[in-house]
Amino acid sequence: MRNSERIVYSINVNDLQDVAEAEFGRKLTAPEIRSVEGRLGDFINWYDAIEYAIGACIDKPVQQES
Repeated sequence: MRNSERIVYSINVNDLQDVAEAEFGRKLTAPEIRSVEGRLGDFINWYDAIEYAIGACIDKPVQQES
């Protein structure tokens, strides 16, 4: 796999189930998981998240070795 194709962040079913249990008091059913999977990207502002993460990393002063 080329470096440019490497996944840098992902959300798995366990993440969905953890939130469902914490916020709704139950696990999701298989059809609910498929529905959430299909809609999750609609609720995440990917561009801003990437921009903020890059800014947080490149704005840090570079540590020089002594």
